[in-house]
Amino acid sequence: MGKYCASLSVLKGPWDQVFAAFWQRYPNPYSKHVLTEDIVHREVTPDHKLLSRRLLTKTNRMPRWAERFFPANVAHSVYILEDSIVDPKNRTMTTFTWNINHARLMVVEERCEYRVNPENSNWTEVKREAWVSSSLFGVSRAIQEFGLARFKSNVTKSTKGFEYVLARMQGEAPSKTLVETAKEATEKAKETALAATEKAKDLASKAATKKKQYCEG
Repeated sequence: MGKYCASLSVLKGPWDQVFAAFWQRYPNPYSKHVLTEDIVHREVTPDHKLLSRRLLTKTNRMPRWAERFFPANVAHSVYILEDSIVDPKNRTMTTFTWNINHARLMVVEERCEYRVNPENSNWTEVKREAWVSSSLFGVSRAIQEFGLARFKSNVTKSTKGFEYVLARMQGEAPSKTLVETAKEATEKAKETALAATEKAKDLASKAATKKKQYCEG
């Protein structure tokens, strides 16, 4: 029996904009684990729904304790298929994703539904569901827990990436990434330390001058 989790979040953008942003998400500062994306199939159905299938490649670093179960040359990238159904009439978009390699170690299946937020028509509601399973005898429970934790972490990155792309589309300045914020804080600290050092040198110099004048007097 695998692990299951579900979450509900809101993107502060209208559905049409979120739909457009979905295809422009990569690259963004929060998607460094996403290496490639390719559309392998696309069609419009007679009832005007857009069906797409994409192949994505992501990094997939295993926990150290799990590496001993696999050869050293095993690929550290995971290939993911993503099927999507866009219904412009009802303004919904549903995606299904699952990994097609490393399935013996772990399978992560995800379903996302994007629809207009019922409380604010200018926002979009995102419902996520995920199923994590493993058939590796003896350690499947630990691998499922690891997979669930990684999935939750990736959901946070995905949401931040979406917000970043939406901010650009809306003509706003995207919020700074943690790396950018840390870099700015480090630079500011260096400037403050340098200013303090210069001030200390200046005070020491003035004190030495006064002492010299006192001795001469």
